[in-house]
Amino acid sequence: MNMPIRKAVLPAAGFGTRFLPATKAQPKEMLPIVDKPVIQYLVEEAVNSGIEEIIIITGSSKRAIEDHFDYNFELEYVLEKKGKKELLKKVQDVRNLAKFVYVRQPMPLGDGDAILRARDVIGNEPFAVLFGDDIVDHKVPALKQLIDVYKKTGSSIIGLNKVLIQDVDKYGVIAPKSSDGRLHAIESLVEKPKQEDAPSDLAIIGKYIVTPEIFDALDNATSSPDGEIRLIDGFRKLIHFQDIYGYELEGKRYDTGYTFGLIKATLDFALKREDIADELKKYIRSLDLG
Repeated sequence: MNMPIRKAVLPAAGFGTRFLPATKAQPKEMLPIVDKPVIQYLVEEAVNSGIEEIIIITGSSKRAIEDHFDYNFELEYVLEKKGKKELLKKVQDVRNLAKFVYVRQPMPLGDGDAILRARDVIGNEPFAVLFGDDIVDHKVPALKQLIDVYKKTGSSIIGLNKVLIQDVDKYGVIAPKSSDGRLHAIESLVEKPKQEDAPSDLAIIGKYIVTPEIFDALDNATSSPDGEIRLIDGFRKLIHFQDIYGYELEGKRYDTGYTFGLIKATLDFALKREDIADELKKYIRSLDLG
């Protein structure tokens, strides 16, 4: 019987340069979709998928993430004193979502290096990895979809999304060895291939179930020319010793790692909110879009 997936690693130590100057003093993971930071969507996805412990890999400028999921006595005291019970509950719910562990990545040496920092916390058990750039909107959380597949395969599972062939150079892409509906046994993985060299249109997105063997694979992975260790390099090593699968996730995927993707997510999530949807629709209809 496969071990249950209890822990999730969220690498969050990057500089977020695409959002400068907004991210000069604020983590990109704390940028909001409507009124909730991106990283909270990921934590809620993990919790709703059965995750009990969240390990966040942070950097020197990421204190706001820790504060967000921590107890804020002054704020809660003021909200309680003013009788703002709904707001107080929202704040308390955030800090009670899960058990949080924070691990510092001293230098931004790649997402693979960030995951290696969680080794002692993870131990010898499979775990989830969620990156802050990918939000998938579906009634079944994206991570839960991957966990359900893992229960059947017992191997590492990579979240996939079909993309336009002209966009493959923005992603890691898999070459499938065999396919069964949305599930693909992976032959190889290519990082940001040219359109003419892409083995498929199945792009890797930032959601994974990973077996603990990934740590040794990352230890032995060759670093990129920029000196960084990337998770895909670990998978390239691991695939020689273990079957790795990819699963096309159901749902609408948002890439919140760039400005327009964050704006699209904000608009769509706002339009689903009963308290602001009507007002937003009225405003959009009033725009002169030329």
